[in-house]
Amino acid sequence: MGLLALNLSASRGGQPVLLDVALSAQTGQWLAVVGPNGAGKSTLLRCLAGLLKPSQGRIHLMDQPLETWSARNKAQTLSWLGQHHEGDDAMTVRDTVALGRMPYQGWMGLGALTSTDQQAIEQALQDTDMLSKADHTLQTLSGGERQRVNLARALAVQAPVLLLDEPVAHLDAPHQRLLAQVLRREAAQGRCVISVLHELPLALHADAIAVMNQGQV
Repeated sequence: MGLLALNLSASRGGQPVLLDVALSAQTGQWLAVVGPNGAGKSTLLRCLAGLLKPSQGRIHLMDQPLETWSARNKAQTLSWLGQHHEGDDAMTVRDTVALGRMPYQGWMGLGALTSTDQQAIEQALQDTDMLSKADHTLQTLSGGERQRVNLARALAVQAPVLLLDEPVAHLDAPHQRLLAQVLRREAAQGRCVISVLHELPLALHADAIAVMNQGQV
């Protein structure tokens, strides 16, 4: 089991957003979460990532309660891509993607990159079609290119569980199709992939779909 949520409820700004949600995603599976705006999709993903504490319910990551994981082990096991990103515009694409390898570094992420790190970074750049701009700074990129850098950073972790909130935002059609191919490959390699999507044709490439409405699946 990759991720399991039982009887999950959560509120944002004092308003209930999730109502007794049950959801499971297996390793080796890509699960797409779809639904209208305000259905609770992003809140669900933030709870699954441990970024928002639910008001009730349980979450299990790889068959262990989420709250029992150390920060370092969770960072190696679960990779997260949210909708909002902050970054240093002066950093290069490659250095930004390399941040995805920090959970494997020494104290406070200090330490030289290993050959395994380098391979993961190169693969992530290739998967997002950003190899040709690896040495460009973030300030020179378009919105779609910056989104692909953020995707590459999440992919570079090579975590068993991958959570992506609207990963195709700002991406053109060719790069949406590329991402779908990458996510299918990641699942085929045994990872658990959960993505929030508004693009139903893209969601149909997933192994399973969870449809949310008014805080429920």
